[in-house]
Amino acid sequence: MKTSQGMTADVTHSHDRQVTIPLGVVIRKTPGMTRWAAWSWRAVAVLPGAGPAEWRELRRDGEAIEYHAATVTLELHHTQTEAYLEGISARVPSVYVVMRATSGGADGAPPYKVVLATASPFEAQHYTDSGEEIVDKVPMPEGLVAWVRDFIEAHHEEEVFRKRRRDSVTEEVVQNGIGDPRIPQTSDVYRAPSMARRGRVH
Repeated sequence: MKTSQGMTADVTHSHDRQVTIPLGVVIRKTPGMTRWAAWSWRAVAVLPGAGPAEWRELRRDGEAIEYHAATVTLELHHTQTEAYLEGISARVPSVYVVMRATSGGADGAPPYKVVLATASPFEAQHYTDSGEEIVDKVPMPEGLVAWVRDFIEAHHEEEVFRKRRRDSVTEEVVQNGIGDPRIPQTSDVYRAPSMARRGRVH
């Protein structure tokens, strides 16, 4: 797949039941807003098809620094297409980056480790509910949206509504042949009124 960044990603084909793509995660470090937190760390972008990295500095703007913090594997599974469809149908399709606190933080060492990235808002909610990880919502690049959409189109099946079968005897008693063209009718509620009965114009 050729990504919106112009890189060619090493991915499996969308018709496979499970596909993966390497995904670089960009973390932005900015001064904290309170005296209890000297720095704020937040996932701000993803890089489809990126190579391995470990907190490689990408750019610096004053005290704000952006790092290619890690490259993780984004995985799609054919049983989760409902979740992926929910994600890319949002106003801003997003990837969810899950981070976990480490024992770092001293001497400027990063205090978080990137655990995973997911295209499923349902899986992201699971990590949010646990309270042990930080989950950041990151806009999904156009090329990645197209890749996820192709996978959904290859595997998603709408749930078919199955009408509950009625008891055959009850069906016969209630319907009594009404609407069945094989049975002569004297007054069929499903028939349109005849022209003779609609003679008068009001």
